[in-house]
Amino acid sequence: MRRTIFLFGVFFILASEHSFAQPAAKPDPEIQKMIREVSAKNIEATIRKLVSFGTRNTLSEQDNPNRGIGAARDWLFAELQRINAECGNCMTVEKQSFVQPKANRIPEPTTLTNVIATLRGTLNPERYYVVSGHYDSMCTSPTDATCDAPGANDDASGTAAVIELARVMSKRKFDATIVFMAVPGEEQGLLGATYYAQQAVEKKIDIEGMFTNDIVGGVTTMKNSPNRNRVRVFSEGVPSNETPQQANTRRSVGGENDSQSRQLGRYVKEQADRYLKNFKVWHIYRRDRYGRGGDHIPFLERGFSAVRVTESDEDYTHQHQNVRTENGIFYGDTPEFVDFEYVANVARVNLIALASLANAPARPKNVTIVNRLNNNTELKWAVNTDPDIAGYEIVYRDTTAAEWTNTIPVPAESRANALLATTTIVPVQTELSFVVKAMSKDNYFFGVRAVDKAGNRSPVSYPRPVR
Repeated sequence: MRRTIFLFGVFFILASEHSFAQPAAKPDPEIQKMIREVSAKNIEATIRKLVSFGTRNTLSEQDNPNRGIGAARDWLFAELQRINAECGNCMTVEKQSFVQPKANRIPEPTTLTNVIATLRGTLNPERYYVVSGHYDSMCTSPTDATCDAPGANDDASGTAAVIELARVMSKRKFDATIVFMAVPGEEQGLLGATYYAQQAVEKKIDIEGMFTNDIVGGVTTMKNSPNRNRVRVFSEGVPSNETPQQANTRRSVGGENDSQSRQLGRYVKEQADRYLKNFKVWHIYRRDRYGRGGDHIPFLERGFSAVRVTESDEDYTHQHQNVRTENGIFYGDTPEFVDFEYVANVARVNLIALASLANAPARPKNVTIVNRLNNNTELKWAVNTDPDIAGYEIVYRDTTAAEWTNTIPVPAESRANALLATTTIVPVQTELSFVVKAMSKDNYFFGVRAVDKAGNRSPVSYPRPVR
């Protein structure tokens, strides 16, 4: 009679030291190779092609092959199909169309179409990461469907970065699924992104991270800025979908700086710093620019982790302007004000983060801190289901620190459990627990991340309190 061996349900590890030296994982050679493959010339060609359609206003013509939003839509679809053919039909390329009812900036019901290419994961295909740019443009008025609206920076630049990412990354396989997406209706109220995000909710798609690239052209009038060699990544601190009960809990224990989107922003910066020497991520602790918004917001409002990627300095004479010269000043969002190598660097930041996320384990779920009156900190979390999981890391920082500063490694299984399992049949292990001795939860912020056998690390999960 065959005997089945199980592992103990919950175990405790007492940390003998407050932190351990944790060697940084070596950069992935395949990611380094992809970084070199990103082409500023390809990005320039895409931007100029999108500008050539005259206007891409969401309300412009849809059946003219040479001008308007319809021509841009069809060209993007064909371009992704071409990339798909080159990788042996490795992706699913589709048009996601819907009728947008009459709204504030939509004078009559209008068909909008998201253009999507999905590169399905090989190990964890149900875990999704989405990268997008909006392919619509506008002049001064968002409802002027006939004026020339080149939209080179806003947002042909972000769309071109997404197309280039699809070209480079489709040649590889990743554990998780990556979605490359171009959406319309951003200037009319984030409409294309809202539809996709709502469909993801209804279909119960597990989107673990979303990046919107909007105005990433590195406007050339700002080339002398001290911020020139970095890109802003905006992430919210307090979740947009937070309930009153969750807000009360957060106020009682802290966490205003630790939403899952803030962890995603930290992850983007951390990974970019590993690979890029001369171009950096400037992590901005805001949901978006002051009083403004972008296509990541519909995802945030539905509980998904999302960030916005935007150039470090903006020139508003080259955004949302009718093309004209006035008092000796040229206004208009045209290609000569786009730095194509800057866009390529932004694409590289996206690539590094996406590839790292898609090959890393899923972030730990159901992470909690046990609210006991003592000077230890006890964390619990659900066992990760990734087949290549190697272990976990407890991370912590001072409450005034911006980034995680210390780590404590945690094995996937305890040695005590292994010894016990040789002689005893016990319940299946579904939860892990770790006690950090003599470090009070009052004085530090803690989190947990997963590590696979190749050394890939997930984003950090911030714990909620339990009794």
